[in-house]
Amino acid sequence: MTEKTFLRDARTSDAAALKAIMAPVIAGSTASFSSEERSEEAWAAMVEDRLSRGRGFYVAELAGEVVGYATYDQFRPGNNGYRFTMEHSVYLSDASQGHGLGRILMLTIEEHAREAGHHSMIGAIDADNVASIAFHKALGYKEAGRIPQAGFKFDRWLDVLFMQKML
Repeated sequence: MTEKTFLRDARTSDAAALKAIMAPVIAGSTASFSSEERSEEAWAAMVEDRLSRGRGFYVAELAGEVVGYATYDQFRPGNNGYRFTMEHSVYLSDASQGHGLGRILMLTIEEHAREAGHHSMIGAIDADNVASIAFHKALGYKEAGRIPQAGFKFDRWLDVLFMQKML
């Protein structure tokens, strides 16, 4: 990538770009088990909510276009016993993959969570997603558990693999 890339805090005005990043993920992969797209309004509300509660939500821009994002929130929200354990989401547009942006985004949210006093970060991954598992391992994540047939998408059952990193 020869164009300048940089990270910044997400804004509610990024909602359309965030939706566009996730549309092909939802429509054509099991990187997300969801089969329903979030509306632009829901994306804007998520950005506002996460930032207002001190959670990290970053976007990567390439040549002025949002091409990826990373965020985190509490694992099992609503149960204060998990208040120091966070679960992340890191996604890139198809064209921006393979250039190190995912790594930069992940390291950025890990640092944000560490500085906020959180103890660990969890990724919930399709157990057949070899690339995502390798990505997480390369960043120091360890397998923490697997739930067989936890998700259902594209007319088949999906195992979820939990990977964890102590911050």
